[in-house]
Amino acid sequence: MDPEPKDGTQNIPAPAPDPASAPASLSVFAPAPVPAVNPFFTRGCCEIPKLYHKNDKVFQHNCSKFDTHDWLNDLPLPVGFKVIDLVEVQFKNNRKDFFRLPSDMSVEVGEIVAVEASPGHDIGIISMAGEIVRFQLRKKKVDLRSPEIKKVYRKARLTDIEKWVSAVESETSTMYKAREIAMNLNLLMKINDVEYQGDNTKAVFYYTAEDRVDFRELIKILAEEFKVRIEMRQIGARQEASRLGGIGSCGRELCCATWMNDFHSVTTNSARVQQLSMNPQKLAGQCGKLKCCLNYEFETYQDALKGFPDVEVVLKTRKGDAIYQKTDIFRKLMWYTYVNDPSNFMAIPVAQVIQVIEDNKAGNLPEKLENFAHISEPKADFENVVGQDDLTRFDNL
Repeated sequence: MDPEPKDGTQNIPAPAPDPASAPASLSVFAPAPVPAVNPFFTRGCCEIPKLYHKNDKVFQHNCSKFDTHDWLNDLPLPVGFKVIDLVEVQFKNNRKDFFRLPSDMSVEVGEIVAVEASPGHDIGIISMAGEIVRFQLRKKKVDLRSPEIKKVYRKARLTDIEKWVSAVESETSTMYKAREIAMNLNLLMKINDVEYQGDNTKAVFYYTAEDRVDFRELIKILAEEFKVRIEMRQIGARQEASRLGGIGSCGRELCCATWMNDFHSVTTNSARVQQLSMNPQKLAGQCGKLKCCLNYEFETYQDALKGFPDVEVVLKTRKGDAIYQKTDIFRKLMWYTYVNDPSNFMAIPVAQVIQVIEDNKAGNLPEKLENFAHISEPKADFENVVGQDDLTRFDNL
């Protein structure tokens, strides 16, 4: 609302422009306001939790980065079957954990609860409840009767949500301030993310560093600056990319930021087996490491290559020796060229290659590989590759 003028006059709002009378070249509509950043999106919330309203639509599966589908939701339990008393609670990004419910408490997916933490309590959202939790425990290899499973204290109260919202909204500014402090201390580290505990008494700082970092002085300054308990946790480059997010070369969101919960080592052998070019710019992801998707089809390629002969074996013919060049794995073709004619590529089926190798071991030399070739690539005309005309064709015009 505009302030009252000091001269006593009244502020009279200007009449709204008529779209029909406005020039065609000018837009009479104001630009749409820029939507505010939702700090709770990393916790699977489509909006900031409200203090005086029921937050039944805050957590929706289509907003969650690490979505789960309860495929047992519509199946009734057998008669006399005891309902499991564990639930899965989601926190920031991919951090999830299992908690035990009190005997007199029932919850639904999407409810905000206060859970046991060390020290104090944390605030999270129920991401999985019911019988599907039993299968999730088996997948994560967690013992149902383990005494290390923490407890759910209660459903979040108004004061709990108020502290939680205040803590989450200060995470970004805390991260920038911590980066500035670390830079002033000349520490070779990068603070990637900050996660406040729900009761606003503890903050976890995630960082990456090439070498060991002595951050004892940093912890003292951070504790004095933010008045909370400080915990430093080092993560790798892949975990950093999963927290920051981004778009991969495939045009989709990074797998590590959407559905991957654990990371397996990726080696260059995965690229070699799949006959990929050893180009670091092509094989590296947003984190600078080899792409995780190189492992997706690695086992399939390994199974397909079991019946292929050794590529180091030279095929001997009366026309000359032939060496291996490349492989079309799923068409089961191996490409060879003569040593004295490297431009003549011949695609030979795997069964024929094996037959030639066995004949060579028996001392028999076939006439030539062209008799076994499935496809023969023509020699490239390097003098006139695309059939262009002479450069002097315009001189006489």
